[in-house]
Amino acid sequence: MEDSTLKRFGISMEGHLLRKFDDLVQLRGYENRSEAVRDLVREALIQHSWEKDDQIVAGSILLFYNHHQRNLLEELTQIQHSMHDNILATTHFHLNHASCLELIIVKGKAREIQQLSNKLTSIKGVDYGKFTLAPVEKI
Repeated sequence: MEDSTLKRFGISMEGHLLRKFDDLVQLRGYENRSEAVRDLVREALIQHSWEKDDQIVAGSILLFYNHHQRNLLEELTQIQHSMHDNILATTHFHLNHASCLELIIVKGKAREIQQLSNKLTSIKGVDYGKFTLAPVEKI
């Protein structure tokens, strides 16, 4: 049974940390600290859910790479084909003569998606990789 009533609790923190948090609250356009704290708690719960092997998640793997890197495209393709059940879609962008951005939309068990991301981002020639996901089921 889901309890959606709001509960009130207190938080203590150093003044300098609170000032930085208030700056973040304002910068992101939250109406109050509570909204920001709720988002932080949700994010922490999502991060924790990655540890559950059976947790079904969906998200994205963002890759920036130099397409001139020898064997890079073949390696990326081979890895993606080996885990095709977890890949819903890919989009490829040419940023300039040498640089590409690839966005891979994924869904599956958290452990498997994390392994896929690790394999792709660790290939020589991938300059930057970002892995984001959320549980498919509501927290």
